[in-house]
Amino acid sequence: MKKILITGGAGFIGSHVVREFVNKYPEYHIVNLDALTYAGNLENLKDIENKPNYTFVKADITDAAHILAVFQEHQPDGVIHLAAESHVDRSITNPTAFVMTNVIGTVNLLNAAKEIWKDNFEGKRFHHVSTDEVYGTLGESGLFREDTAYDPHSPYSASKASSDHFVRAYHDTYGLPIVLTNCSNNYGPNHFPEKLIPLCIHNILNNKSLPIYGDGKFTRDWLFVIDHAKAIDLVFHNGKNGDSYNVGGFNEWQNIDLVKELCKQVDEKLGRPQGTAAALITFVKDRPGHDLRYAIDATKINQELGYQPSVTFEQGLSVTIDWFLNNQEWLDNVTSGDYQKYYEGQYVGNS
Repeated sequence: MKKILITGGAGFIGSHVVREFVNKYPEYHIVNLDALTYAGNLENLKDIENKPNYTFVKADITDAAHILAVFQEHQPDGVIHLAAESHVDRSITNPTAFVMTNVIGTVNLLNAAKEIWKDNFEGKRFHHVSTDEVYGTLGESGLFREDTAYDPHSPYSASKASSDHFVRAYHDTYGLPIVLTNCSNNYGPNHFPEKLIPLCIHNILNNKSLPIYGDGKFTRDWLFVIDHAKAIDLVFHNGKNGDSYNVGGFNEWQNIDLVKELCKQVDEKLGRPQGTAAALITFVKDRPGHDLRYAIDATKINQELGYQPSVTFEQGLSVTIDWFLNNQEWLDNVTSGDYQKYYEGQYVGNS
């Protein structure tokens, strides 16, 4: 049985990738490795936790010895690396944590893969999942392509750029079979509520202000997380060794327009007068180094691998809002911190 190790598999994007692989490939055994820091939530995977082709391992990728031991025990044939510190605001407050996880942690994984695969790389693959933020910022026109020069502006994007370079260096130096993907902003079910869309949904439900940085004209391309999981599946299985692919949603929105659309949909779904939620919008001081615009050119993955988003942003946003409205207990557990007790009850208590 082929074994695939997915790091960060209890997080927002990771949980969707784990679910995609566990359900779609019963002939694979999926090992989900996660440190269960603040954003790792095993409640995201309650529907598959008892599947016979799924194993959870609690481990921190910054612990090189433990990571090597996990690789030696499970002998994965492939790695999908999603574990990362990912919130820009947190990186401004504590950049060292981002260096440790995103740079040192990635190198630890590369070393472990190189060690257990030795010089026999046939049938092996290390898929590194990264961000479009490594490219810096765009003006009012243009798109990020795979050959766009790196120009990171925040500690977060700098740490991810560094990890990308290490992954490519291990391919060029040691021949490690790698692929990379750089994605735009994800959204969808299970999104941790420090991020814009779930934060706004949570705040609307609790009649709190909706904070918008600056003038709200910062522009992002938005990628539905389930589409992202399918793109990772495509690249992991069919991508060209040593190559990179940009994954986008073809959905460019200014923050203020996005929040207004979200407010409109929430009011409709709750049967409230239009403008009720929008009245909560509050403009706040911009954060340092805030990039004006990101936009992905996903032509390559579309033409080479047949990737195409399955939903428009409005459709994906509607699905996302419905999920949060129908899973308010999940949202309450996350915002209260109770979700962190799930591991203790599900795994430690039953060990």
